[in-house]
Amino acid sequence: MEAQHRADPGTNTMSTNVTTIPAAVADRLIRGRVAADILLVLGASALIAIAAQVTIPLPFNPIPLTLQPLAVIFLGAALGARRGAAASALYLVAGFSGLPVFAGGHSGPSMLTAVTAGYLFSYPLASWVAGKFSELGWGHRVVRSTIGMLAALGVIYLGGWSWLSTFSNASVAFSIGVAPFVIADIVKVAIGAALLPYAEKLIASTTLER
Repeated sequence: MEAQHRADPGTNTMSTNVTTIPAAVADRLIRGRVAADILLVLGASALIAIAAQVTIPLPFNPIPLTLQPLAVIFLGAALGARRGAAASALYLVAGFSGLPVFAGGHSGPSMLTAVTAGYLFSYPLASWVAGKFSELGWGHRVVRSTIGMLAALGVIYLGGWSWLSTFSNASVAFSIGVAPFVIADIVKVAIGAALLPYAEKLIASTTLER
């Protein structure tokens, strides 16, 4: 794992502190400053909205392929559980309030009962899960970061599948809401998981005491 090594003048020993992205963000940018915390959440929410506009319609399927899940998961891992969940929740509030931030520019209260609502409702929890794994140091290695991100992706799948099951049976819901996206989402998660350890090393290098 990436770690910081500092000399203790009083004991002439070296202390080791593991740096995660959420911890580094808190150390370098937040430090109790509410305004900076709010700006991070607002910025992350905007990035999710931008990712939602990258859509690929699928034939005979009302649910498009988008970059939303990757944004939700990666930003959760980068900002930490609470800030990541807050960013996803703010994104949902903006969309349900009428801002055209959902995939395809959709918005409004009608999205509360749309076929994609289950995925949307799962985003705050998925961000929280990704952020919690990152806070526990699981972003330092590709395999561990992959496991953490797949766990968060599983939350999104569960939300989407369970919601779609209310419109049909569980088998049809799986064939529409999960199966068509598995390969593409695993590729996206693999890319995000591969980048996360390098991002942590980069941020860790900026937190070393001078």
